[in-house]
Amino acid sequence: MSHSAGLADYRAALTTPGARGPVLASLVGRLPIAMVGLSLLLYVQDSTGSFATAGMVSAGTLVGVAIGSVAQGRLMDRVGPSRPLLGTVGLFALFVTLGITAVEQAAATWLLVVLGFAIGSTEPMIGSASRAMWTRLVPPGPVRTAAYSYEAISMEVFFIVGPALSGVLVAAPWAGTGVVLGAAFMILGGVAFALMPTIRSYRPPVRAGGGSLLGPLASPGMKTVALAAAGFGVTIGFVEVAVPAAATQAGSPPMGGVLLGVWSVSSVLFGVYYGTRPWPRPLHLRMPVLLAGFALLLTLLAIPTSLVWLAIALLAAGTLVTPQATAHSAALEQVAPPGTITEAFGWVITAVTLGLALGQSVSGQLVEHVGVWSAYLAAAGAGLLIAFAVYLRRHTVLAGVPTQPVPALV
Repeated sequence: MSHSAGLADYRAALTTPGARGPVLASLVGRLPIAMVGLSLLLYVQDSTGSFATAGMVSAGTLVGVAIGSVAQGRLMDRVGPSRPLLGTVGLFALFVTLGITAVEQAAATWLLVVLGFAIGSTEPMIGSASRAMWTRLVPPGPVRTAAYSYEAISMEVFFIVGPALSGVLVAAPWAGTGVVLGAAFMILGGVAFALMPTIRSYRPPVRAGGGSLLGPLASPGMKTVALAAAGFGVTIGFVEVAVPAAATQAGSPPMGGVLLGVWSVSSVLFGVYYGTRPWPRPLHLRMPVLLAGFALLLTLLAIPTSLVWLAIALLAAGTLVTPQATAHSAALEQVAPPGTITEAFGWVITAVTLGLALGQSVSGQLVEHVGVWSAYLAAAGAGLLIAFAVYLRRHTVLAGVPTQPVPALV
C-alpha cells in the first residue's frame, strides 16, 4: 500500500456520501484526545506539587487507554461501533467525576492511579471507529490513502489545540477546568458519532468462532507495526513530561502546553505534503526510517538554551510526527487479518499509549533526579533502538496477510 494522495483525493474522501456527519462528530469527540490526559497530568501536578506523582497518574490513564482500546475495538468488530461507544461514554463520565473528586480530596497516589486507569480504559475509542469507517466507505487506492492521512492530520490538529488549551486552563482559578472541558467534548462527540446513521446502520459480518486471544496481534506483521507504534509513543512520552518541566523551571508553567502544541504545527503542515509524496516509498522501510529520523531530531531539544530555542527544536522534530501516524495506518492494510481492522487499530493505539506511559513515567523520574536534558536524550536513544528492531522485522510487513473485500454498509 504505497499509494500517494493528491489534494483532490482528500476532497473526495471527505465528501463521500455518509461521511460528513461522522467526520464532524469525530472532530468534536477527538478534539480533547490530547487534552484530557495532559490536563489531568497538570491538574494532579498543581494539586500535589510533584511531577513524579503526576507522571504516575498519567501513566495509569494511558495504560487504561491501551487496554480499553483493544477491548472496545474487538467489540466493535463484532457488534458494530454504536453500542460500545454509548456504553463507554457513560462509564467515562462516571470515572472522570470520581477522579476529580479524589484529586480534590487529596486522595492517596495509588487511588489516583487506579482512577486514572479507569478514566483511560473507558475513554470512547472514536478514533478507532472513525479510522475503520473508511474501509467501508471508500475502496482501496488514493482516496482511502487520503482518508487515512486526514485521520492522522486531524489528530495533529487536536494535538495543537488540546495541549495549548490545557496549558492555558491550568492557570484558571480552578486547575481541573481542562479535565472537565475535555471530558465534556469527548462525551458530546462520542454520543453524536455513535448515533450517526452511517455508524448505527453498520452490521459486521458473522465471523467464525475461535481465533487467537491476541486477535490481529497474532500476525507477525501486526507485531512489527505495534512495535513501531510503541517506539513512537515512548519518544513522545519522554517529551510530554520534559517540556512542561522545562517551562516550569523557566518560570512560565502555562508555556508547557503551548510548546507541546508548537510541534504539532509543523506536523500538520508537513503531514499534508508528506501524504502527497510519502518517503521511503516501500512501506516496509517507511516505519523504521521515520522513527529513526524522529529520534535524531529529538536530540536538538537537549541543547541547553531558552524556551525560544526549545520551540524551534520542537518545530523541527514535529515534521516527522504525522508521517509516522500515517505510515502505521497504511501498514494495517497489509498486515491486519480480514474483519479485524477496528481491533487492529486498537492495538496500534495500545502500543502508542503503553509507549507513552513508559516514556512519561521514566521521564518524570529523570526530570526530578537528573535533569530535563536527560529526558530528551533518553527519548532519542530509545527511539533509535526501537527503530533498529523494526528494521530487523521489516520483512513481516512486506509479506503482510491476504485481504478480503470489506462488506458494504446496510
